[in-house]
Amino acid sequence: MPKKIKVLIVDDSAVVRQTLADILSSDPQIEVMSTAGDPFIAAERIRHEVPDVITLDVEMPRMDGITFLHKIMSQHPIPVVMCSSLTEKGSETALKALEFGAVEIIQKPRLGTKAFLEESRVRICDVVKAASQARLRRVPVVTHQVAPKLTADVIMEKPKSQAMMQTTEKVVVVGASTGGTEALRVFLESLPADCPGIVIVQHMPEGFTRAFSQRLDGLCRITVKEAENNDTVVRGRALIAPGNHHLLLKRSGARYFVEIKDGPLVSRHRPSVDVLFRSAARYAGKNAVGIIMTGMGDDGAHGMLEMKQAGALNIAQDEASCIVFGMPNEAIKLGGVDYIRPLDSISREMLRLCQ
Repeated sequence: MPKKIKVLIVDDSAVVRQTLADILSSDPQIEVMSTAGDPFIAAERIRHEVPDVITLDVEMPRMDGITFLHKIMSQHPIPVVMCSSLTEKGSETALKALEFGAVEIIQKPRLGTKAFLEESRVRICDVVKAASQARLRRVPVVTHQVAPKLTADVIMEKPKSQAMMQTTEKVVVVGASTGGTEALRVFLESLPADCPGIVIVQHMPEGFTRAFSQRLDGLCRITVKEAENNDTVVRGRALIAPGNHHLLLKRSGARYFVEIKDGPLVSRHRPSVDVLFRSAARYAGKNAVGIIMTGMGDDGAHGMLEMKQAGALNIAQDEASCIVFGMPNEAIKLGGVDYIRPLDSISREMLRLCQ
């Protein structure tokens, strides 16, 4: 019998601790090792037994979650999933958590937390299981009822014919999840200012993508922004799907633009990579280059195959450079990938394919 994943839950709310414990214990692959009301109690628990995964709140007494996360990742890295309420200010805090090495973030509302967590049961268990497999990096110390799994069919029908004729402009579509915030930074920072237009789906909670886009915009030579409905895909700009909304690539004549769309979860995500990739297959076809990066699950695999069948060329991040080799591996196994490259070579390969 496979060993269960041991989880330590750290949250100052007794209701959240109990709800998370009930949710995680319902999965036969997960065991709740212990719970703690603050980081000092958590540290004592870890001294006696090291968990495989920690779920961690941000706002807690005696020590905030970000400080505790930094201590963990700089001394004895353990996969950490942040479970936090994300306000505009909080989204910056969540971004800092990912910089410090958190594997994933689960958003919880300020009101109705128990009901929300219950509704998110499948995602929470999936995130914890993916986190247990994550490849961690030591952060240097700085002194300062399960719903059916839907496909992209619920948002857009599968293309029945080839996309419109080839244009001189290429468009790049990118999908990422767990570990993707760092992977996207590496990818986008290496691009020249006149690179082809890029459209990105990164699995993120609502209220987080704007701060993430603004941070990348300050680091990169290209412009990076949270996508808005009808934004044109142009050279030197990357558009990132807003959290909790699907993002589709559309085309009018030679102009590519994006559409923001509501709808059900697809492959258990909103935004979904499968939705973006299917729209690229339909409206860009052989004018597109697809990239699938680190992430858990299989979102994007079927859409990438549809892109390849429509004439696109596709790149997958290799296993060695992925935090979680789930999404790229599924796309490779389905046969939708043309090139497998380490993270630091993806931008170079993409530019070559776009020439």
